[in-house]
Amino acid sequence: MSEYKRVLVKLSGEALSGDGKRILSGDMLKSVAKVLSELANSGTQVCVVIGAGNIWRGARQNGLEVDRVRGDHMGMLATVINSIAMQDYIIKAGTEAKVMSAVQIQQFCEPYAQYKAIEYLEQGNVVILAAGVGYPYFSTDTGMMLRAAELKCDAVLSAKNVDGVYDKDPAKYPDAKKFDSLSYSEMLSLGLKAIDQSAAAIGEESGIKTVLFPLSDPQNIILAARGENIGTLLHN
Repeated sequence: MSEYKRVLVKLSGEALSGDGKRILSGDMLKSVAKVLSELANSGTQVCVVIGAGNIWRGARQNGLEVDRVRGDHMGMLATVINSIAMQDYIIKAGTEAKVMSAVQIQQFCEPYAQYKAIEYLEQGNVVILAAGVGYPYFSTDTGMMLRAAELKCDAVLSAKNVDGVYDKDPAKYPDAKKFDSLSYSEMLSLGLKAIDQSAAAIGEESGIKTVLFPLSDPQNIILAARGENIGTLLHN
């Protein structure tokens, strides 16, 4: 049984590539879609934001120098590709899914509208939110927290390639300490980069909890939704 009525699940694009040797892994999409379908069918309302790091990572990727605004536009389009793929796999897992884009590409998916998205969630659909917030210069963290606030989510479940928030880089320092729980203000005062300042401010003001946990096992999404002690909990 989920601890939260409505959650936003943030997935990294890199995690969906599986071993990182291809853009998308069918096995990973299938595993994640099954878990999202299970969570939605258990009564939790689920919306999803997917990053684009498996396709495009900013304006200076692999030596390319693309104008920041155009680079951000490319990243938004990459999230649409990931979102449509995830939609297909969720539908195959037995749950209806809608992709809603912050930019209008109506041949592919419908435009994002706050109250329509809430209506879909209340009907039991998984709602996948593509193209960020539709504007450049907004980080993925800020975009996910803004959408979570708009859609009145109780928590953001942010699945990453790391298992939580540490006081220093655990890859460099064997004595790095992992936090089970932190307030947004504590995170900022310690200079930790778990999420950016804008996202932390929205989370704190809106009272939205954020759970940062590893997607190495997609079942961790269910554990995070149940409120189990997995990863790091950020709160106000």
